[in-house]
Amino acid sequence: MSKNDSTPRKFEPTWESLHTYEIPEWYIDGKFGIFIHWGPYCVPEYGNEWYPRTMYDQNTDVFKHHVETYGPHAEFGYKDLIPMLTAENYDAKQWADLFRRSGAKFIVPVAEHHDGFAMYDSGFSDWCAARMGPKRDVIGELADAVRDAGMIFGASTHRAEHWWFMDEGRKFDSDVNAPANAELYGPAEPKDSTASDEYLEDWLARTCELIDKYQPKILWFDWWIQQPEFKPYLQRLAAHYYNRSLEWGVGVAINYKYDAYEEGTAVLDIERGQLADIRDLFWQN
Repeated sequence: MSKNDSTPRKFEPTWESLHTYEIPEWYIDGKFGIFIHWGPYCVPEYGNEWYPRTMYDQNTDVFKHHVETYGPHAEFGYKDLIPMLTAENYDAKQWADLFRRSGAKFIVPVAEHHDGFAMYDSGFSDWCAARMGPKRDVIGELADAVRDAGMIFGASTHRAEHWWFMDEGRKFDSDVNAPANAELYGPAEPKDSTASDEYLEDWLARTCELIDKYQPKILWFDWWIQQPEFKPYLQRLAAHYYNRSLEWGVGVAINYKYDAYEEGTAVLDIERGQLADIRDLFWQN
């Protein structure tokens, strides 16, 4: 844009337009950030954040542990762990102070994991921390505390993988099959199936809500958004996010894996691994 051109810059949902994106200097200079997993999957203190999937997988020790600890899945499913996530000792300011003293420059909590339970105040579902479990806007409180402590706030959403994440519960008598639980567990389609247009529109709307409501400077995605059906939605999402950042007057970054985004349109993320060669473009591990 020339100096005499008063037309405001705007991103379009095309790769050509998104290639004009520039990684903010605060991110390049930041070096050290903290990523946080916290949700109902922490209640059992068994396995890991994939507990909501493996607890329904009859071939895992997590399945056996769940039955021995809580009973049959038809009587006590993942949804029944939510009231046990009380967050009674959660102090966002205390967390932020600890993170600041550790030297972290940016903080990225999981706003929603594959389990479909939002840890923020969602306008799309009652299955969220603001209305169940903690009955607090966990993400909102942390966003305020992190910013007050002088750090960058980001957010991670794994909603894309929810298309199939609970599908093991379809294979036997479990609460995943109960229509009353469809809003939490659904769609629970086979992992090798293609996400529907309806689901993709819902994914886009929920992600845009997260952006608009909490204004994260980092938006982190897991691997499944690389599926072909996501491509046009990824472009629409990036254009919305980057245009919002122009309105806010701050630089933002999308983290992606593999080839979900074209190089130069967002920031590549390498999880639990490394690159084989020197990379000219900035990336995150």
